[in-house]
This record gives sequence, C-alpha cells and structure tokens, in this order.
Amino acid sequence: MALQPTTPGYRLGFVSLAAAVIGLIAGLIAFILYNLIGFFTNLAFYHDWSFHFRSPEATQLGSWVIVIPVVGGLIVGVMATYGSDTIIQTGGAFGSLVGQFLSTTAAERKVLLACGAGAGMAATFNTPIAGVILAIELLLFEFRARSFIPLVISTTLATSVHMMLLGRGAMFHMLPTDFDIPAGLPYYLLLGVVCGFAAVGFTKLLYLVEDQFERLPVNEFWHPAIGALGLGIIGYFVPRVLGVGYDTISDILNNNLAWKLLLLIAVFKSLALVISLGSGTSGGLLAPMFMASAALGGVFALGIDHIVLGANLAPGAFALVAMGAVFGAASRATFAFIVFAFEITRDYNSVLPLMLVCVIADAIAIRFLPNSIMTEKLARRGLETHSEYETNVMKQIKVGEIMADGVVTVGPQETVRAVADRMASGDPRLVRHRALPIVNEQGQLMGIVTQGDILRGLEENPAGDLPVIEVGSRSLIVAYPHESAFDALTKMLMNNVGRLPVVDRQNPEKMVGYVNRAAVMACWGNHLHQESWREAGWLDRLRRDGMRGAVPRTIEGSVVGVGEGHLKLRVRDAVEDLAVDFPIVGIRPGDHVRVSFQELNGRRVAQRIEELATRQ
Repeated sequence: MALQPTTPGYRLGFVSLAAAVIGLIAGLIAFILYNLIGFFTNLAFYHDWSFHFRSPEATQLGSWVIVIPVVGGLIVGVMATYGSDTIIQTGGAFGSLVGQFLSTTAAERKVLLACGAGAGMAATFNTPIAGVILAIELLLFEFRARSFIPLVISTTLATSVHMMLLGRGAMFHMLPTDFDIPAGLPYYLLLGVVCGFAAVGFTKLLYLVEDQFERLPVNEFWHPAIGALGLGIIGYFVPRVLGVGYDTISDILNNNLAWKLLLLIAVFKSLALVISLGSGTSGGLLAPMFMASAALGGVFALGIDHIVLGANLAPGAFALVAMGAVFGAASRATFAFIVFAFEITRDYNSVLPLMLVCVIADAIAIRFLPNSIMTEKLARRGLETHSEYETNVMKQIKVGEIMADGVVTVGPQETVRAVADRMASGDPRLVRHRALPIVNEQGQLMGIVTQGDILRGLEENPAGDLPVIEVGSRSLIVAYPHESAFDALTKMLMNNVGRLPVVDRQNPEKMVGYVNRAAVMACWGNHLHQESWREAGWLDRLRRDGMRGAVPRTIEGSVVGVGEGHLKLRVRDAVEDLAVDFPIVGIRPGDHVRVSFQELNGRRVAQRIEELATRQ
C-alpha cells in the first residue's frame, strides 16, 4: 500500500484552488450577513431601514426592548442564530460543504473547513493574519504547508473582498494613544492577572448558568426565549448591552464613556452574554466578549488613575489590551488574539503590552481551567480535545540511530527442526527474537522467518526437514538507515508486521541492522523521560558534591530487573542494584543500558539511563 503521510504537491495545489474559491465566497457571505445583522438591529430598535451599526440608546423603545430579544430567542429556539460569530460559522460550514462535494480526504476536509472559518473572520473584522492563526489554534492544531498555504490564500482573498466592499480601514478607529511603555509595565502586569481571573470567572459562570437552564422543568425550545427575556430586562436598564456593539467598542477604545457606564457595560454585558449563551440564545461570543473585556480594561485604567496619583494611564490602551487578553485566555487562542487586537486598530505600539498581558492571562487560565471556553462542553461529554501541538519526536530520529546491529540470523537451507531445537534449547539470542532474518553465506538478505512460521512448518511437516526459506517470507518490507522512526513505524502498521530488516539503500540485499516496534516506541519513551526528568543544576550539584563528596560515574550492563525506585543491572558477573528517583520509561529486562550514577550515603543513585540496545 502506498503511504502518503503528507499531502502531495498536486493535492496541495488542488486544495489551494478550492481554498481560493472558499475565500472569495466566504468574503461575499460575510458582507451579506454583516449588513443583514446591522439592518435587522436598526429595524428592531430604531424602525430605521439602515445598514449602519448603532447600539440601542436609552430605552427608545420603552418596554418593547424586553420583548424584541424574546422574539429573537424564539427564532433561535427553532435553530436560527445571529451575531458576528455566525459569519465565521457559516464560512466554516461552507468550507466543509465544499470538502464534501469534492473527493477529499478527512485531513483535506478539515483544512477546507478551517479555510472557511478563517476567511469568515478575516472578512468580518479585516484581520487576515488573525484569521489564519485562529484557524490553526482552534481548528487544525498543526503548522504545516498542507494547511498553512490554503489558509493564507483563503483569508487573503476574503480580506480583499472586505476591502472592496467595506473599505480598507481598520475595524475600529482608535485615536493616537500612549501605551506608556516601559513605565506602565507594572500596571499591565496587574491587568494581566485581572484579565486571567476574568476569563476563568466568565467561563465557570457560563457553564454554571447552562447547568441551571438544563435543570428547568420546561422543553429546551423555551430556553432561548427565557434567556432572551432576561437579556431584554438587562437591556431595559442598560441599553448599551444590546445590539452588535461595534460603535460601543469604538467609544470605549477612544475613551468616550464615563467610568460608571464602563462599569455597567463590563458587568451587565458579561451577565447578558452568560445568560444568552447558557440558554442557547446564540448571539455570538466574539463581539460581546470584546465589549465586556474592553470595558473592564477601561475601568481598570480609570481606577488605577484614581488610586495612584500621577499614573495618567490611557483607558483606551488598557481597553484594547484587555479585549485581546480575556478572550485569548478563555479560548486558549492567545497568539491569535494578540495579533487580532493589533490588526483591528493597526497601532504597532500596542504589541508589547498585548503580548505581556495576554500571556499572563493565559497562564492564569491554564492554571485554573482544565478546558477552554470552547472545549468545556465537549469535555463534559467525554470528548478529549488537545489544543497543543509539538514536533513528532519520531520524525526526528533516524532508523540508523535505534536499529540493532549484530542480529542473529539463520541460513536459507537451515531446517525448521534445527531452528526450533535452538529456540527450545533456551538460547537467549533466539528466544527473545520473534523473527529472524534469513541471510545466505554471501551476506545477502533473502527473507525473514517468524516463530509463527516455524510452528506452522512443524504442523505441516512434523519431521521439520523443510528449509526455513520455504516457510519464511521472501516479500520483505524493509527500512533504511536514513528513514525516520515514524516512517518505519508507519510501514509496520500499514503492513501488519512487528519488525523490519534495515538494508543499505544502495544495496538492498545488504542487511545492516534490524528495527522493531519496541525500538521505535523507545524513542517516545526516551522523549517522555527527558521531559519529566529534572536534571540537577550546577548549584544543586555543587552543594551535594561539596557536602557528600559525590563523584559522577558510569557503568554499562544488561537490565535484570526494573521496579519502582530501583534498577537491577548485570555488570560482568555481578548484579548492581541502583536507586532511581525518576520514572523509568521504555526500559525492560534484557535491554543493554548505560547508567550515570553517584555514590550518595553509601547508595548508588542513578542520574541518567541511556538505552544502548533493546530486545528484538
């Protein structure tokens, strides 16, 4: 079976072409939905046939402001939705639809879905870079050419559509602002802590409210209407929390709102959003959370100015930074929202405080939230989602580094009975090998015979006088010294074999070694060991050596026993028992290892275990 671990070049071109189409159409979809959202908001609250975004003002509809969200909630109850997030979701759905329409692999469909979502975000907020990064951080969890190239093409074209139809300017116009770097760093540090706990509190409150709605003794159809009723009541007293809120965010960024109104928006917009999402009244998450967190940043700056004389902080600067930090921490897409907050204002001076505050908030969220605001619901259903990605260590290790040499072989004319008798005699070199290469007198690899082949040969011919070449396999799957361990393991899995002869690529009949699954898995075990083992630093070693006179030493031997906290090693004719204070991963009896140790209080304490050869 031909192996294709990555998208081939011709498929990459095909996927990129599909991504281009998705980007163009997602840009048009974003334009249409963007205007429809503004139109219906104005129609509902102002009776105005306008596409211009405006937030509701001081109860211009009186008590009708309570009823309008309820109607919207009933619409959502029959599975409709609204808000800027809808554009991103629609883009992702369109990308997935294109992937299903075409003949694509699961990986390619995932890339096309991400292209649609990234294009939707880029076309909505005019943030192409953030659209790419968001798709990588929340949907793909990989940074590879097969996904990055289509993503960039899709978001670039979607943003181009935005520029043609909505203009080239930043999403939010922000007056020149002093971010006060480096003098303001202490305040940004504190803001990072505040934003981190705000993200934690918001996420926990959201799922608490959702749990309460699930306990209501009514049909789920009514949950959005009930939630919308609460939203309408909040909007009656604080009308700024209703609507899309883009103009309110601009006012916050430009310090046009008093601190009392900022505090009301921060508290009640968060409460309205929690009720909305918890009840299933999906009015979007991005813009409402941006508004609440921007108001939080503005209140924070004004509060510091009131407490610390001479601080003179810019509320707009802290509002922008908080806007990226809270959502980035809650969603575990910190990098995306560092870039996003910069792109929506295009003020390069914001980058340093954005990076600092966002990572501090993220660190706090990681400490107190096992899952992000996006994945908590999935985790409750038993679905594990991993948002972190790293280089596959098995792709970095070559087969030549882990293969065993000096492998025991059998001759092609050696009989099945002779090999079986050698195995039965307890020869450890044969017993621990489940398969033996068949090599002729000229050193040419001719086949491979397994223990199962030997048993079947004896069943068919009890005398066992057949040569092993007749019961073994001559159609060999081989590995090469310069292949990665990942490629070798892939060959084993695809061909349902547990071991591979390693041959010279220039001379495929010349066997140079042998690799099995255990050796490949030992790569991963060694990686885990290196990540979990904390090596003593210079100061610690100097302190211990000075107090105890310990001198590092090294021994090599065969593993006799492995237990919790100790390792038994046969060195020549003696057995050494070493204390081990770290996890022993991938080491088994029979493996040949090198151990660095120290004599401490009369005990030999292992400092490092290096596997030299493993069982076949």
